[in-house]
This record gives sequence, structure tokens and C-alpha cells, in this order.
Amino acid sequence: MQGQDNLLENPDYYQNRELSWLDFNARVVEEADDPTNPLLEQLKFLAIGSSNLDEFYKVRVAGLQDQLKMGVSEPDTKKQWTPKKQLQEITIKNQEQVRRQYALFEKKKKELENYSISFTTVDELSDDDRERAKGLFKYEIAPAITPYGIDAYRPFPHLTDGVLHLFVRLEKSGKPFIAIVPVPQRLNRLFSLKKDGEILLLFSEDMIYSFLSDLFKGYKVTYSFTFRITRNADLEIQEEGAEDLLSVIEDYLEKRKNGMAVRLEVDNRRTSQSVEKDITYLKKELSIKQRDIYYLDGPIDLTCLHEAVDILKDTGLNLSFETFDPSYPKIFEKQSIYDLTADQDLFFHHPFDSFQPIIQFIEQAVADDRTVAIKQTLYRVSQDSPLVQALERAAKKGIQVTVLVELKARFDEANNVHWARKLEEAGAHILYGVKGLKTHSKATLVIKKETRGFRRYAHLGTGNYNEQTARLYTDMGLITADKEITQDVFDFFNYLSGYNEQPPYHYLHVSPFDIRDAFIENIEKEITLHRRYGNGHIIAKMNSLTDKMMLLKLYEASQAGVKIELIVRGICCLIPGIQGVSENITVRSVIGRFLEHSRVYYFYHNGEENLYLSSADMMTRNMIKRVEIAFPVLDEKWKRHIISILKMYLYDNVKAWNLNADGLYEKTKPGNRTPIHAQKELMHLENTLNTSKKRNVLHRIRSFITQRS
Repeated sequence: MQGQDNLLENPDYYQNRELSWLDFNARVVEEADDPTNPLLEQLKFLAIGSSNLDEFYKVRVAGLQDQLKMGVSEPDTKKQWTPKKQLQEITIKNQEQVRRQYALFEKKKKELENYSISFTTVDELSDDDRERAKGLFKYEIAPAITPYGIDAYRPFPHLTDGVLHLFVRLEKSGKPFIAIVPVPQRLNRLFSLKKDGEILLLFSEDMIYSFLSDLFKGYKVTYSFTFRITRNADLEIQEEGAEDLLSVIEDYLEKRKNGMAVRLEVDNRRTSQSVEKDITYLKKELSIKQRDIYYLDGPIDLTCLHEAVDILKDTGLNLSFETFDPSYPKIFEKQSIYDLTADQDLFFHHPFDSFQPIIQFIEQAVADDRTVAIKQTLYRVSQDSPLVQALERAAKKGIQVTVLVELKARFDEANNVHWARKLEEAGAHILYGVKGLKTHSKATLVIKKETRGFRRYAHLGTGNYNEQTARLYTDMGLITADKEITQDVFDFFNYLSGYNEQPPYHYLHVSPFDIRDAFIENIEKEITLHRRYGNGHIIAKMNSLTDKMMLLKLYEASQAGVKIELIVRGICCLIPGIQGVSENITVRSVIGRFLEHSRVYYFYHNGEENLYLSSADMMTRNMIKRVEIAFPVLDEKWKRHIISILKMYLYDNVKAWNLNADGLYEKTKPGNRTPIHAQKELMHLENTLNTSKKRNVLHRIRSFITQRS
């Protein structure tokens, strides 16, 4: 057994987490070259790829750079790479991927020209259009511009994270001068000129570049180029001894604005050898390494393509996805959520099912005089959240409202601080989570005093209580009145709010540690049953798979002969198809219109079929550094329904990528087979609540799979 353990420690059997993430982002970017996506949607995928990469540098790369600066040389647990080695490999892979991203942008620009839409520069405009552009600069841009000279009396300015800047070389009376011009964040990045049925799109920084002389009267502009820095946002929140965590978070947000520079991007289209001294100057001022400088053959920060889509969406050219309205059964208009839940569990698969019933679950509780208490965890909510507004009304009405607001939800801290203060002012009892852990669970409990006494109702889900992202992310959830599950949820909230040890739950598994222990136990049981019956089968759908203990256990199950099918959207540190190690494992990633976000774990158990939904991925941070919930699906109807959905994703041959034994992802193609596009098919299937008036969704999905497999 010891020899087997040593075999599985071979670094060749694992993917590096950071490079696997870059592979995921490459799959996102490649959606910009998928003809099944309309042209404006392709632009969005390029924008999403840029946004993803910004966060990757602010957090993951920044963390590795910090380790390197502190002299940490400890290798990662899987690939055995030191921080220095990881940074080197990230640079090699990402430089190549960024070149691919900008090559695709050039390709999309040419395709847009077929629709009389052009990304252009001031230099390419006719004289008349140049005058129009100058008018835009004069009235829409120049009033907001503040140039910063650099000399003995004017030090190098603070460069804000993510903001575009122009580095300007000037001359007067034979003397050289340097200035930096920030492009204000609240300016439009893109401006459009319409002419004879043509739409011309101009970048704000290009207009500033073209009319720089208007900003420096009496000076000659020698040359200029655009650049941007990314700063470290991976700062540690010091909770120790904090009496007011709200104040700690607010202080942390201020510090994050001034984090160390971790990346420098330079628009390479107007640079030459003569600017190398200026790049060297910036490197010194920003304390940045050469490996973290990116010379881009196009405009910096392609997230601006979201703005381009907004400008172009009303052109009538039909270049976007058709509008999709989630299913909302009329029964929700006639019957309360609570009356329906009294008879059966309600299952929701967003965004195919509307998020509105989840909002109603709270709003109807607020309106009911029998409601005694509402308890909820909030991780990421929208800016104008109807759920939080309903909780405010509940607190003001005298209902006992307990809300855990996770203040440490990265990049949502400010929004969560705002809602925490609002809810406190309304009279709600606010919890700020568990010391040293993030509370990532998605749980709501409503307690009512009914005729026969107190009754509890719970919602448990895989995704955030955010009605906006519920239209963009795929997530699953249940509303139930099951006595033991609602008792578990009741105990869970008391564990969070009081001085209690983890309670013994009937059905819930709650991390830290318990979810991993439960999954390991399920895998070990699957191995034992497979050795007896030969029918072992595990299906797991998640965002990321990185936890070493889970990887080892999945390899062990594969070696025992268990069939393992993994649907992992993002990072996957496991390599399938290795002879003697993982030949019984397949891994696929589905990238589509909606962000795959649901976590589903299925264990065949010789027909017993344990099925769990969870807020947790198989990542170490989810297993031991967060408060997470995994909960079983007990209703046989919904269990069959979810298994069928999983199989649909496993048969997808339009939007799926398969990971091979070389650690490379290959896009699936229908070939001569019937195209199976899981998300598209799910958009066309009806939602049902098991009523005679509705078609049985389970039957439709299973028939669909039978016909196409």
C-alpha cells in the first residue's frame, strides 16, 4: 500500500492549479471563435477572458509574487513547483494565450466590418470625421483630464489599479519632460460616430493621444503610449482582536487600492525601441519584473468590449443571443410557495427555472403574520437586492431576522458592508461569519407558528442569493419542509449564531472537514461495492477540482475499476486516462452561454444512488477553509431528474471540452452524430411541479438522452 501511495505522488499525474486555470480561461476565449455564438456574444467572451485574467493577476499571481519576495520556496503539493517555477510557467503560457486573444480580436474586427461596424483611430478618419472626433474630445473627454508632470517638484504619481494611463514625452526649448495622463474611470471607453449607415468606434485613449497637444500648450509632444498596471488585491484581512469587523473590512478596501503592482500592460502599436528607456523607468518606479510586462498588439483591457456590445445591441442586426425568459409555472401565481412545499420538495435549476420563486419564498414569509423568524446566509447579493429589501421589511415588522453577511467575499466586500449596515439599522441581527473562515453556504430558514405548532421551511442551494447572476449562472436548489433537513438547517444557524460545537446532523454535511470526510466515505463505499458487484459509478459536477486528498481518493477508485465521470468547468488538477492510475476517469468542461456553477455529486452505491448538491467544490479552501453545506436529494423524482441532467452534460458534443491523458483539452465535435447542446436543450424543456397539467420533464429528458445516445 505504501508503494501505491508513493506511485500516486508522481508529479506527472497532476496539473498545476494556476496553469489549469489559464487553460480554463483559454477555453472561455475560444468561445469568441465558435460560430454557434452570435458575433456580439463572441465579443463578450473576449471581454470575459480579460476580466478573468485581471482577477487572476490580482489574486493568484500576486500571491505567488508575495511568496517569492518573502523567500518562500516550498513547492506546491501536486506538481511540486516552487513559486518561482510557477511564475515562470504562467508567463510562458499566458504570453501565448494573450497573443491568441488579440489575434481573435483582430479577426472579430474584420467580421464586424461586414456589418459596416469598424473599430478605428482618429488617424484613419476623414477630415470631417476627424473634426467630429475633436469635438467629442473637447466636450466629452478633455474637461475630465488631469495631466501629471514629473520633475523635482512633482513626484511620480500614484497609478490606480486597472486605470489606463498615457506616458507622454514632451520637449520645450530643447529640454525633455515627462508627463502621465490618467484616463478617468468614469469616462466612456468607447465613442461612436455614425455616418451613412456605418458605425465607427473610437477608443477614448486614442482620442486623447491624437489631441495631446491641446493638453500641453507650449510644449511639443515627442511621443506617447498607453499602459495599465494591475495591483495586488490578495491582501490579508486581520480579524484577530477585531471588535468591529465592518471597520476592518473598510480599512482593507482602502489598502487594496494601493497594493503592489503585479502586472504592466503596454499598448505596443505606437511604441518603438526609443521607449524602452521609459519602460525601464516604469519598471523601476513600480518595482515590477520583466516577466510581468505584456506588450499588446491592440487596445489594453478588452473588457471594454462589453461597452461595444451595449453600443451595438440596438443596431437591429441580430448579432446577439435570442432573449431567454426562465420558466415560471403559473401555479406559483395561484398557490403560495409554502402550500406547495407542504406537499412536496420543490427543485429549481437556474437560469432555466426562474429565480422569482426564491424571492417569493422570502417575500411571502414577510407578508405572513404567522412567520416568527427568517434566517439566511448572504455571500454575493446584487446592488438593489429584492431579497435584502424584504429582509429589511421583515425586521421592521418585528420578525426575528438573522442574517450572516460574509464580509470577506472577495471584490464584493463593499457591497456587503453596505447591506450589513442597512440590515442592522432595520433591526436585523447580523453575523459576520466564523473567525478565520469564509461562510460560503447558501441556506435560508423560515419558521412559522401554524395551527399544529411551529413548522420550518428551508431553501438550500449551490449558488448565491443574487437574482441577477441567477440569470447567468447555472445553479440548483431545493425548497423543503422535510422535518429532519429543516432541523439540520435550524441547528446550522444556531451553530453560526451562538457558542455551539458542530451539531450532529441528520442529513447535512458541513465543512470545514465534514464534506471532504463524507465524500471520501462515499468513494470508499463505492470502491467496496464495486469489488463485490462490478458496477461502481461516480459522477461529479463542479467548478474546480484541486484538493489533494480528493484527487488521491479518485485515483484510488479508478485503480479499483470504478467508472468516474467528472464535469469540471474550471481548474482540474487531475489527469484522466493514465494507464494504471486514472484510465477509468473522464474529465470534461462545458463552456457556454451560461456559467456552469452547480455542484452535484453522485455515487451509484449498487443502486442505492446517493446524490448531493453543494455550495462546495472539491477544493482545499472549500473543504477546510470555508463553512459550506452539502445536502442530499431525497425525493426520488427529483433525484432521477438531476441524474438525467448530469447525463445530458456528459453527452454534450457542442460545448464540451474533453481533457486527455497529455493534460490537454480538446473541443468535442458532433461529427456525424446528432448535435447535443446541453444548455440549449435545457432552455427548451419545461419546468414542472409534478402536476397532471404539466408534461413530465423527467420523461422528456430521459427520452431525449435515449434518442441521441
